[in-house]
Amino acid sequence: MVSDNSGDKPTLVSYLGPNWFASVMGTGIVATAGATLPVHVPGLRTFALVVWVAAAAWLVLLTAAMVAHWVRNPTVARSHAHNPQMSHFYGAAPMALLTVGAGALLVGRDLIGERAAVDLAWVLWTAGTIGGLFTAMSIPFMMFTQYRVEADAAFGGWLMPVVPPMVSAATGAMLIPHMAPGTGRATMLYGCYAMFGMSLVASLIIITMVWSRLALYGTSGTARVPTLWIVLGPLGQSITVVGLLATDAALAVDEKMADGMNAFAVLFGVPVWGFAVLWIAIATSLTTRTLRRGMPFALTWWSLTFPVGTFVTGTTQLALHTGLPVFRIAAAIAYVALLSTWVLVAVRTFRGGRQGVLFATPAGGPIRAQKDPPAADPAR
Repeated sequence: MVSDNSGDKPTLVSYLGPNWFASVMGTGIVATAGATLPVHVPGLRTFALVVWVAAAAWLVLLTAAMVAHWVRNPTVARSHAHNPQMSHFYGAAPMALLTVGAGALLVGRDLIGERAAVDLAWVLWTAGTIGGLFTAMSIPFMMFTQYRVEADAAFGGWLMPVVPPMVSAATGAMLIPHMAPGTGRATMLYGCYAMFGMSLVASLIIITMVWSRLALYGTSGTARVPTLWIVLGPLGQSITVVGLLATDAALAVDEKMADGMNAFAVLFGVPVWGFAVLWIAIATSLTTRTLRRGMPFALTWWSLTFPVGTFVTGTTQLALHTGLPVFRIAAAIAYVALLSTWVLVAVRTFRGGRQGVLFATPAGGPIRAQKDPPAADPAR
């Protein structure tokens, strides 16, 4: 165990992995999903603003703690990049920046004003996009050249470094109306589509590998099981992206192209939404199974928040583009589930942080997947 002072209880700077930024993502998405929910709920916007402030403050605190961690424990901090499991969560930091930036545009403007909100969103979008493009390239490169990857190693965390460009595309779409008419807007629009494709194709490859691992080897049966929910992230986020880009496409391209993008938002979004519903059922079953067997709390439980939040925002976009009540109802139900999970995970994180157990060095060694033993043949 690493600690700042020998014999002291571990603190926030004792062992601070990049996976902590998933808590900012999970908190920020509660605000953005609530601000865009296609169902009117009195007080929801005020609630979303309060949650956004909390996410922004937590982002600042975590960033400061991360800097302190690198100063006090540089060897431990550098080791994360060479850990074949922890390294993937470097993608959480760019997505945390992007999520808070999106919240600034949606609800933060009520507190800090339109101009300041747009400026903050641009700063966070720029930093998050640069960081996300870097993780999308560097972490797979490390996997291909340095990490030792076992046949049963694929897990939801592999998606973390490649999903940030998709989140950049979503936040970038919201910045298009704040750009001057002309080439810049069109470049941003097509650039967001390029980042959408970059992340989508990589995510589909990894999702296929996760499915294959589950079929061949089963689950780990540990606190890593909630990372299966990360699969829902690129699914919901991709629906969100094509919906947001279609909404403002007419500002950047001609009418015919904009109409095509609006059609694509539905023709792409509805089938992907269907698979997302299937994955929710599968992930729920596997998570429930592991909980019944005594799954301990860990930061991986934050995987139950942001991905569900992207399903809410994606469903919201389908509600707006199709006008169907079923998507409005589904978005509201999913948001209630998101709120419930967020409260649970936030409380457990706060409790674990006070006790110091979340700041201790995790146990080493590979995590092996396994299936249940075959049932006895009743004919024997």
